[in-house]
Amino acid sequence: MDGMTSRDISAEIDGASGDLTIDLAALARNYARLAGDVAPARAAAVVKADAYGLGADRVAPRLYAEGCRHFFVAQFIEALRLRPLLADDARIFVLNGLLPGNESACVRHGIVPVINSLEQWRQWADAAKAAGRILPAVLQFDTGMSRLGVPPEEREALAALVKAEAGIAVLFVMSHLASADDAESAQNASQLAEMQAVAAAFPQFDLCFANSGGIFLGQPYHGLLARPGIALYGGAPVSGRANPMEPVVSLDVAVVQTRTVQAGARVGYSGTHVVTGETRLATIAVGYADGLPRSLSGRGAVYCDGMRLPIVGRVSMDSITIDISALPQGRLTLGSRVEVLGPNQTLEDVARDAGTISYEILTGLGNRYQRIYR
Repeated sequence: MDGMTSRDISAEIDGASGDLTIDLAALARNYARLAGDVAPARAAAVVKADAYGLGADRVAPRLYAEGCRHFFVAQFIEALRLRPLLADDARIFVLNGLLPGNESACVRHGIVPVINSLEQWRQWADAAKAAGRILPAVLQFDTGMSRLGVPPEEREALAALVKAEAGIAVLFVMSHLASADDAESAQNASQLAEMQAVAAAFPQFDLCFANSGGIFLGQPYHGLLARPGIALYGGAPVSGRANPMEPVVSLDVAVVQTRTVQAGARVGYSGTHVVTGETRLATIAVGYADGLPRSLSGRGAVYCDGMRLPIVGRVSMDSITIDISALPQGRLTLGSRVEVLGPNQTLEDVARDAGTISYEILTGLGNRYQRIYR
């Protein structure tokens, strides 16, 4: 194994314990759908957290090929890793903005910080003076989420700094919707009103407002640049509604052992599941280290031939036990595959059973699967 690259290893794992398939064509169609929905505004792509766990090195170039030129990450190191993968005309924005010490590297690599505070503005203005050039930035305003962005009471002070500083070119003013996945939430209208107040205070700049859910709230939320994330990757942008996006991810996992146990047998750590009659079980090669939370214990399921196979006992780090009694004898053997994500079970289904959200499931998928891009 000495000196083997990731590509070399991939060529050796035809017998991988799990296949994570990423459909780049579906990703492209999702981007085209969202870009069409926001036109004449433009659609960016949020590719933070390694493109929501799917591989920014494959996702971002494909989106660039589809016409995307604006890419958002959360952290500076993500921007550094992404920069060599995209042409110079692609803009890369760091949502967390500037941390002290990152200024010169942002200047060198053409990385655009999202300015979230007066302090960050001053840092970037100093960097512009040191570089002797005009530097681009995005200004983020807190419109009700109390997370990132300049708060309302500091807008006037920032406006004065913007007026006095000729060294920063503001590309957009932006904010983030906290409840856009709930189309009925009153917070959406409240944040829109706040964003309109920001636009009135900074009328010279274009707006960047809608996230995935915000796109489906309608044109008033779009601004001139929308920032879809989860919707690109096939996640439902609005809860309680049919998902308009194509699935991008499927996951099939191998069976590593089957057995038949009798009434009274205990399954898994702490023996939390006790079978009540003769039961056929299978152990599959996936666990919480691979992104399937322990909270799926006794609640989640996988599928085979359209049949739901419940998880029994606790989810372990590297394995899960399922009840396969509903399948014909011998249907599953060593190496057989079962569906974790696919036609019978969506990201939202797994997230619901785990008591979490689709974002956490998607970004938690680990690096032990064989990744197949198509």
